[in-house]
Amino acid sequence: MSTRRLEAFADGVFAIAATLLILNVDAQVGEGSGAIGHRLLAIWPSYIAYAVSFVTIGIIWSNHHTVMGQLGRVNRVFLLQNVFLLMCVAFLPFPTRLVAEHLRDRHDLQPAALAYGATMTVMAVCYIALWIYAAGGRRLLREDSDPRTVSGITRSYLPGAPLYLTATLVALASPLASVALYGAIALFYVIESSIFGGATTESP
Repeated sequence: MSTRRLEAFADGVFAIAATLLILNVDAQVGEGSGAIGHRLLAIWPSYIAYAVSFVTIGIIWSNHHTVMGQLGRVNRVFLLQNVFLLMCVAFLPFPTRLVAEHLRDRHDLQPAALAYGATMTVMAVCYIALWIYAAGGRRLLREDSDPRTVSGITRSYLPGAPLYLTATLVALASPLASVALYGAIALFYVIESSIFGGATTESP
């Protein structure tokens, strides 16, 4: 089965999820009162939540492109795994809004941070499971896929779930620290992708 239709569908989900994030910011502006300048400053948590989630979706999209570039074909199991991954991506605007709403006053920030972290952890698990299934025994890889590139992709994806799980558990003690860790993880992957990802982002 060709990868092209899968890539087109995935790109659509990523684009819609990323676009929906800005609606959270727009809703926060509309709910406020007073001068527009004051309202724009008052919703600073929405900007932070938007930036972290948008960058995260961008990284996931880039990594998905990398995965698809290594595949020669896909099968039904891979398609279903991909559906679960994209379901998490499409869900991300919801916990993003929860964090944005509660970051400023800290009221109920803990459940919001836990919801965000749980979403990211499940998404990271889906991602590494997707890749391990495809790469295990070179099941779905192109015949000319470089083993060193495949190993490098595996090494770069493995820390994701433990990192997000750790940040999620931190929310039990300090929700604010947990939110800061989500931002730090996003920044880490931006730097990691910029420095080490050049060799693994070729088009299929």
